[in-house]
Amino acid sequence: MSQEYIPGSCNIGKGEIRRRQVVAVAGAIISVTSLVGLISTDAARSARFSLFIPLFVFAIGFVQSRKKFCLAYGFAGTFNFGSLGQISRVADPAAKKADRKTALTILAQSTALALGLTLTIFVLPF
Repeated sequence: MSQEYIPGSCNIGKGEIRRRQVVAVAGAIISVTSLVGLISTDAARSARFSLFIPLFVFAIGFVQSRKKFCLAYGFAGTFNFGSLGQISRVADPAAKKADRKTALTILAQSTALALGLTLTIFVLPF
């Protein structure tokens, strides 16, 4: 695992990756418990679309942790490989541009993942 900033590829270290894994797990837990609640209360099938938000939280955390790249840091032109909260600024304009492109890609991938999961849950016959 890289422990240095690589423009458009890696902008967070172990501590920040762990933080995104926790977000993914929290999003997954909220999604599952919400789904169980919807099913157990015999809610309308259309109510399953409400799962998009917790599934999106899961997807954002999951994709960021897998890519070792924080989309918020990418948009802000920052990175962190030190202690949590010890953020450094990206100085090179080309590196900032590469980071923003990767951040947009992660946002699109997370949206697609959450939407795919939501639609799958919607069509499943339970």
